[in-house]
Amino acid sequence: MKDFDKNTRVIFFSELFEDAYASPAELAEVLDLGIEMLFYVEGDAFSRDDIRNVVTALRKITLELRK
Repeated sequence: MKDFDKNTRVIFFSELFEDAYASPAELAEVLDLGIEMLFYVEGDAFSRDDIRNVVTALRKITLELRK
């Protein structure tokens, strides 16, 4: 995938979700729910750093979807 330019990657990423979600806003809502769920994960299931990294990635994706 390193041969693709940035725009191609963005288009490919969005195509992954076209059939599953009606709009980017709907996907953003699902990702927000996923972020909320992470707050209720058992304390010893994952490290705090791992959870923070996932939340950060999900929030960045969510913000892009809402642009």
